[in-house]
Amino acid sequence: MAHIHHSHSGTDLADAARTTMERSGEQWTPMRAAVFAALSGFERPASAYDIAEKVSQVQGRRVAANSVYRILDLFVGANLARRVESANAYVANDHPDCLHDCIFLICDQCGQAKHVDDDSLSGGVREMARRAGFSAARPVIEVRGRCGDCEAD
Repeated sequence: MAHIHHSHSGTDLADAARTTMERSGEQWTPMRAAVFAALSGFERPASAYDIAEKVSQVQGRRVAANSVYRILDLFVGANLARRVESANAYVANDHPDCLHDCIFLICDQCGQAKHVDDDSLSGGVREMARRAGFSAARPVIEVRGRCGDCEAD
């Protein structure tokens, strides 16, 4: 069953991210805010290096990718970002106040990644893992192909 979310954008998304982070007991530091702003500004999944470059440009000083990786790991743990495993890249979660397993539809041509939540599909994966004697802490489902825009071209 698909789940409908209230998606945030722009300043509203940054406010929702800050609130979610603070609710989890973490501080919303200026560097975390800068990394989140850069991440949420990308239209496609972004690597830590892409984000570090963007933050470096905005701040006028070099920001190391290692620092960005640590912040991204924190964001993933706090549900502010999702990791696109097959691309080693990240997207901002536009509904950080709602926790679901994530399914990505990734276009091999343009690189766009659409995030879909479908609890029946991910629940089936969790159930299959349970029957096999495995505890699925975080199912990763990524479907690669072509998006509607690229398919039409």
